[in-house]
Formats: sequence, C-alpha cells, structure tokens
Amino acid sequence: MKGYMDQVLAAAAAAAAVGEVPVAAAITDADGVLVALAENRMIRDGNALHHAEILAIEAAMAATGRARLDGYDLWVSLEPCTMCAGAIAQARLRRVYFAAHDEKAGAVESGVRFFNSASCHHRPEIYGGIGAAKARKMLKAFFTVRR
Repeated sequence: MKGYMDQVLAAAAAAAAVGEVPVAAAITDADGVLVALAENRMIRDGNALHHAEILAIEAAMAATGRARLDGYDLWVSLEPCTMCAGAIAQARLRRVYFAAHDEKAGAVESGVRFFNSASCHHRPEIYGGIGAAKARKMLKAFFTVRR
C-alpha cells in the first residue's frame, strides 16, 4: 500500500520542481495495477481545472476505455478539494487514499466533507494520513519559498 503513495509523492516532488503545487495522484485497478499517474499541471497548462486527481481520472478512463472506474482506487498526496471530490463521485472510484489533510481546501475529511452530503450519490471508502508527514513537509517547503 505504501508503495503507491511513494510513487505519488515522487510525482508530487517532480511537480514542485517545475513550479506546480506538489500534488500528484494515481489510479490503481482492483488487482493493484497502476493504471494512471498524474501531477498538478495548472500552471503549465494554464488551466485551473488541471488538478492531479482530475488528470489521473481522465488518464485512467482513456487507458481503460471506461466512463466509470468502479473497482478502481485513487491515491493522492493531498486531501481532494470539492471539485476533485465531485469528480471522484462521478467516476465511482472505490477507494480514496490520501496523504496530507488540507484544512483550507480539503473536502473529504476537512471542510465541506463532500461525501457526507445527502446529495452525494457515491461514497468511496476513505483512508487518510498515508505518508502524511512527507507530504506536509513537501507542501510546507514549497509554500515557504513562495511567501
């Protein structure tokens, strides 16, 4: 389990190295095979919607030819925001594993707690805190330089 998060954190570090917020995400299938790996590309692509989770979901759908990812899992270095939580629900991902909590913009276990909303039609299993210390350290270092 930790191996996937290690890959995600390495991709997040690569994003930081080119000036993106250090967030990355991966999708694995029911057998644990890595299907997609993506990092934030908002600055490089000039698109505020290009969060790592969105890009990983799109890549997994393209790779599998599936419009829904039932039975697939998402691994992400930072707690997903509301936009990404909505995409997770739409994609019907089975589980979400994330590293650091995001007290400001997180929407899974922080903030709006999107999956607890009565209007949320799909609720994945949630596992937070995997590799949290490393993710928090990377995020803190990134934002310390910019502030």
